[in-house]
Amino acid sequence: MTTPPPAPQQPVKDPAKARFIAIALIRLSGVIMVMAGLLITEQRIALPWLAGVFLTVVGFFDVFVMPKILARRWRTPAP
Repeated sequence: MTTPPPAPQQPVKDPAKARFIAIALIRLSGVIMVMAGLLITEQRIALPWLAGVFLTVVGFFDVFVMPKILARRWRTPAP
């Protein structure tokens, strides 16, 4: 008699990987917002100038501030 092969185990999901991807996507969306805002302020996209300034400011916030806020929130507590 042969024994059946062991059932494949489900891989353990790493929350750090998901958090890293989330922070990277937030930074990427911030860069896209900054680029769109700059195009609007340069009148290459036909939208009001103030909308371009708003997008640029929010994009810079997403690139530089939001990752730090999320990293602090998701920090592993010290033992």
